[in-house]
Amino acid sequence: MKLSNFNYNLTPEHIAKYPAKYRDESRLLVLDRKTGEIKHHVFKELIQFLDEGDLLVFNNTRVFPARLYGNKEKTGAEIEVFLLRELNKEQRLWDVLVDPARKIRIGNKLYFGENDALVAEVIDNTTSRGRTLRFLYDGSYDSFKTTLFKMGEMPLPKWIRKKVENIDTERYQTIFAKHEGAVAVPAAGLHFSRELLKRLEIKGIEKTEITLHMGIGHFRTVDVEDLSKHKMDSESVIISEENANIINKTKSSGSRVVAVGVTVLRAIETSVTTKKEIKPFTGMTNKFIFPPYDFSIPSAMITNFQLPLSTMLMSVTAFGGFDYVMHAYNLALKEGYRFGVYGDAMLII
Repeated sequence: MKLSNFNYNLTPEHIAKYPAKYRDESRLLVLDRKTGEIKHHVFKELIQFLDEGDLLVFNNTRVFPARLYGNKEKTGAEIEVFLLRELNKEQRLWDVLVDPARKIRIGNKLYFGENDALVAEVIDNTTSRGRTLRFLYDGSYDSFKTTLFKMGEMPLPKWIRKKVENIDTERYQTIFAKHEGAVAVPAAGLHFSRELLKRLEIKGIEKTEITLHMGIGHFRTVDVEDLSKHKMDSESVIISEENANIINKTKSSGSRVVAVGVTVLRAIETSVTTKKEIKPFTGMTNKFIFPPYDFSIPSAMITNFQLPLSTMLMSVTAFGGFDYVMHAYNLALKEGYRFGVYGDAMLII
């Protein structure tokens, strides 16, 4: 498969600017990956397609307010800083992206907040856009983290809309988010409400959670036509022994393992034995799934409608079948489905 295979005509009008009024009332396109049959539903009707004993695997990562606005010393030039990951807790070191990158050099100081409440020094240029910052803060770590996140905004993608509204503090987060560390929300999980989870539980549908802290890698431009030459950024994954046992037990019983989102798909396919069982894993993954790919763990998946040329679209087509998924996308465009993180969902069974 080549990069150009994953292009399609997505206009701005098809991208959801805001979430649905209620989480579980987005639209749901159901695709049978064996026959290509397509059905149209509302997300809360997902329960119709799941059976007792089936297992939903969620990503319980929590998005932190990663976007900061500050000023460069002396010139006062406005600088946007996007926090990627904490490198060293004691030294207050963070891996970040800065914009505009050309204005920042090693040794520059950046000031954030009223009365320059927070100061950072650039100590390394790691990539053309990336930097390492040391935050200069004398208080406790907890006080520093509170101050840092108080100044940040939820990192809503700018292709949705420029200004982050109050609604995003709640809705750009799943209801089961627990472990802080993501700079983007696992969008497929946004459709689950407490009411829907309770109804699924009553029907006997199981759930478990893994953690993949979604980084910026999913959104980096793929700049090679030959996908085998693309290198994904690494992301942190945690799969406990308990969760691995639950997944393996479901698989061996003949019930379905349903990956809720591309991040779950990637995480559970990272740590697989030769017997096609999942094993506990704590570490980093740079796994890149694109067609053709032989899946070991999931038998169904839930996903949002992904953007053209994105690695997430490539992973979805690997699971659902390239022709079937791309046909479903074209139909979704004609039917007025909403695309992107706040958009509608697809169930592939």
